[in-house]
Amino acid sequence: MVARPDETGNRGAMRIDGEISSLCALLEQGEPLPYEPLRTELYTVAELDREVPASDSPTTAISADLAIYNHFVAQGRSECDLVEALAQRIHDWAIDEALGDVIDGFRGSRIVGIMGGHGAARHEAVYAAAAEAAWRVSRSGSIIASGGGPGVMEAANLGAWCGDHDIDVVHQAIATLSNSPGYADHGYRDAANEVLAQTGDGRPSIAIPTWFYGHEPSNVFSGHIAKYFSNSIREDRLLAICKGGIVFAPGSAGTAQEVFQDAAQNHYETFGPPSPMVFLGVEHWRATGLWEAATIQAGDKPYRKLMTLVDSPEEAAAFLDEHGHEYTGA
Repeated sequence: MVARPDETGNRGAMRIDGEISSLCALLEQGEPLPYEPLRTELYTVAELDREVPASDSPTTAISADLAIYNHFVAQGRSECDLVEALAQRIHDWAIDEALGDVIDGFRGSRIVGIMGGHGAARHEAVYAAAAEAAWRVSRSGSIIASGGGPGVMEAANLGAWCGDHDIDVVHQAIATLSNSPGYADHGYRDAANEVLAQTGDGRPSIAIPTWFYGHEPSNVFSGHIAKYFSNSIREDRLLAICKGGIVFAPGSAGTAQEVFQDAAQNHYETFGPPSPMVFLGVEHWRATGLWEAATIQAGDKPYRKLMTLVDSPEEAAAFLDEHGHEYTGA
């Protein structure tokens, strides 16, 4: 980890200060960036939703979130030039640091991930199951983390947001959201804002989205948004912090990738002792063969005893309460 300047006045700190100033000067040589590489805090919904002029039409207002994505695409995504590549990587390093600061505030709590398909519509059973699982886990005192986008990710942050309310409030919120079930539907964001107005301040949760998938808009149900350019860094960080375990709801290729990436972290105990892996949806995980493949791969490793296949949010939450452990830093 790169050291930060301290207040002792030593030569090392002064050198790093100078390097940061030189780096900032380098980044400022090009066109102004729509994002701040050396930011010190995570994003908020208000910051990402802030209206800014579109680069190709200054009289047109778009969200800062969309402006950054448009810039990312215009710069060639992962094939950008050196200065842009440095800016993006510095930004993602800064997000890592800011996320660490937020997690330090949750030290002593369990952080539980909810993973699943981004395409799950708000009126589908899988969305409701993920929301209820997150609601139950949040009420036990754990902190929910998700990929920060739509579908199961939104359901996870929604369930956590409603953690101070009865389950009926979760059901009502889903009913409101279902008026615009998919993220491409008219009124999708308006329905979410209506739920925010109905529920008031919610419980904190963590959202870790990425600009790499521009079709996945960030959801509004988290106050802590760690948005990355690099999807690989984002995925690794998201899985690493979930020491309280992960609930895998049905999804597609991206969710399957997360299953085996989490299994690899558990298999080699990359970030400390293994954590629970809860597969929610017996039919899905058996039909895809992923449950069998994951358990065969686990063999007699310690994390095999931390893997379970369940059909209800109640079972998922109970297993995590019994087997998850606290986040103590990574």
